[in-house]
Parts: sequence; C-alpha cells; structure tokens
Amino acid sequence: MQNQTILITGGSGGLGQAVVKLALDRGANLILPVTSKRSRNQVEASLNGNDRQRVQFYQTNLMDESEVIDLVKQIERIDGLVHLVGGFSMGETVGYPQEKWQQDFQLNTTTTFLIVKHVLKHMQQNGYGRIVTTGSGAATDPVGGLPGYSASKAAVVSFTQSVAKETKGSDITANVVLPSIIDTPANRKAMGDQVAHKWVKPESLAEVILFLASDAARDIRGAAIPVLGNV
Repeated sequence: MQNQTILITGGSGGLGQAVVKLALDRGANLILPVTSKRSRNQVEASLNGNDRQRVQFYQTNLMDESEVIDLVKQIERIDGLVHLVGGFSMGETVGYPQEKWQQDFQLNTTTTFLIVKHVLKHMQQNGYGRIVTTGSGAATDPVGGLPGYSASKAAVVSFTQSVAKETKGSDITANVVLPSIIDTPANRKAMGDQVAHKWVKPESLAEVILFLASDAARDIRGAAIPVLGNV
C-alpha cells in the first residue's frame, strides 16, 4: 500500500485503531473523518511523529450527505475506502422502539450508502479503487435480540454486492467483511470478558480488511467474508 491514499471511517474505535496502525505500517497515507476533537485525539495519541504526517483528519458527520460531499471534494485521490462506522442496540423485537430501529439503519446502512456513493464516483473518475465495508456475522446468521442490527447489516451486505455488480469490468472492487464479536475494550465492558478469548482480534480482522483494500485483491468482487474467531 506504499503511497496509496486510504480513507478509513471509524478510525478512532477499537477496530479502527488496529486498521489505522496496519495501514500506516504498510506505507499508506490516510484520510480519517472524525466526529469530534476527542475522536481525533484518540487516534493521534496512538501515532508516532512520522505517522502523524501521513494522516489527515476531517471533521465529518457521515449521516449528512452534504458533509460527505464536502469531504470527498477535498481529497485529490482515494485508492481505497475502508468503512468501519457502525453500532448496535439489543432488544427483543416486540419491545424494540422505532427510534432505535431507525438509528440502526442510519448508523449502519445510511453511512455506508453515502460514503460509498460519493467515494465511488471519485474512484470512477480515477479508474481505480478498493471498497471494503463492514457487515456482521448476524447479517447472514441472525440471532434473536438484535433485530435492527441484523437487518441493517444484512442491507450493508446486499448494497456492497450491488456495487460490486455495478463496477464489474473496471479496476474497482467492493467487498464486505462479516465479523462476529470483536475483542475491543468497549465490547468487553458491555458484555464482560469471560469468553473474550474466543472473539475476533482487531489485528486479525485488520489483516483481512487491508488485503481486500489492496491491489492484490483485484479479482475478489462482491465477497462477503466471515471472520468469526472461535465463537
């Protein structure tokens, strides 16, 4: 990935920081949209001086199309997009509030649609690109108690595969990873750490993601790749 420009959303999260570190280790220059100064500080705290020079931050609300358009307009070239933004809420379907359902789709599906839509146009103008989105094991093997999360992540998978069909015949690819529970501090806090040793390690998932974001993955299109750890 030497001298390639990779746009990574969600770079301040537990998975995001692992992807950012590995991308920098492989020589990439990074564009990181952040939602706040705090998010930026979280990433900067993990970078050494040389790495900081290869990271550009842009404060962006990825649920606002006008802000996504402004972001992409400021970037000269995007070789790869790694979209990690997402979230989940738990609850049985009967008692699940409509507001949470809509929030699940905004956070997981709408952000994916908007960033891919405008980055894809940019990539088409340059004739090259790698798009990697983040689904979930629950998208293809849903479990009870995650109705909005399962449905919105399933939409991410279908949308990504639709983009892969649209870009067939070009040097632009689109693929999606399907992790199970990721071993992050936030997940350990929310669910305990009794079986965390079975969860997917962020560093392991980052390897898969950045392979798909590299030129080496030129022949992989529309793949939904499970990364399930030992769960």
